[in-house]
Amino acid sequence: MNNWIRQESKRKQQSPLYRNLVITDKNTPETLINGERKILAASNNYLGLATDARVIASAQEAVERYGTGSGGSRLTTGNLPIHGQLEQELARFKQTEACLLYSSGFLANLGVINALSDSETIIFSDELNHASIIDACRLSKARIIIYKHTDMKDLEKKLAEHRNHAKKIIVTDGIFSMDGDLAPLDTLNFLKERHGALLIVDDAHATGVIGTLGRGSADYFQANVDVTIGTLSKALGSEGGFVCANNETIALLIQTSRSFIFQTALAPASVAAALMSIHIIQSEPERQQRLLKIGMVLRKALNQLGYTALNGISPIIPVIIGCAKHAVHFQNMLNENGIFIPAIRPPTVPENTSRLRCTLMATHTDEHVQFIANTFRKIKHEQLS
Repeated sequence: MNNWIRQESKRKQQSPLYRNLVITDKNTPETLINGERKILAASNNYLGLATDARVIASAQEAVERYGTGSGGSRLTTGNLPIHGQLEQELARFKQTEACLLYSSGFLANLGVINALSDSETIIFSDELNHASIIDACRLSKARIIIYKHTDMKDLEKKLAEHRNHAKKIIVTDGIFSMDGDLAPLDTLNFLKERHGALLIVDDAHATGVIGTLGRGSADYFQANVDVTIGTLSKALGSEGGFVCANNETIALLIQTSRSFIFQTALAPASVAAALMSIHIIQSEPERQQRLLKIGMVLRKALNQLGYTALNGISPIIPVIIGCAKHAVHFQNMLNENGIFIPAIRPPTVPENTSRLRCTLMATHTDEHVQFIANTFRKIKHEQLS
């Protein structure tokens, strides 16, 4: 091994930012973490559909019919009938003209942003956007201007400074993955219309969670979003990414988006699972309603206990600790009490904002939520005594 790799690896291991892989049995409210039974309060399986019997059965049926893999890219041999079916369903669900599947949400952001921008483009990006958006912007040939997190006055000022520039893109998360807050799409919609910009929203954590029947942040704000990027791997309980837009945009992406053109198509099981999940989300709105309700209950309880649980309506409840070392210690205390909530540290979040990223699933019981709150109370009492 090269000496510099050995030295860098050793340095990382000595840092409080060092990460370890944990083994999760499955994403259910109670599961095995590294072989020990815990309450899982960290999953993005927001509606519990990844382990729903109907979703599993749909995936199994697709394997029997199509096999385990798609066999190629969509433009060669991998374009199965089921891919088109899911794209049609997602377009109807998101109320857009068309949709295109990608093999992950990360690849969707890379493919869309790079295909729709060039050296003549200016991209205005929220400072807390997901890493996939950040990387996509960096890989593009566009000029990148960062605006302060959800600060519409800062964005408007920066847009005004480039009012005569022809090609402008505003890109933002719908729900921010580490803070759980929402991008103000109503104002963003106004600004993009006023300044002639294209509005791209990554709805990974909003799809299935907010809006009418879980349609996402554009529906929640009744905003005119030009391009919606999403994932099948969170509330939809599957794997893969997608982009919804008008027919012309999707046609352009098929021709120019490298992470679509050169990537093997999604496995049939993932596509079938997502199809069933979309049906369940729209026919069982009580799942979404419960998810949002228990999220508000736990957020309120934690704030009443004196914790800094950031405000919001989403099931992402960040409990700010500050110091990375203290956040890891708190994670360990929760673990000892039978709860798994990971400590999120830089570079995922800014310095001195390390946190416990608590997320709930619609399948958590009231007893689970109460146990989590009681455990935070217990730890607070032990720290003060």
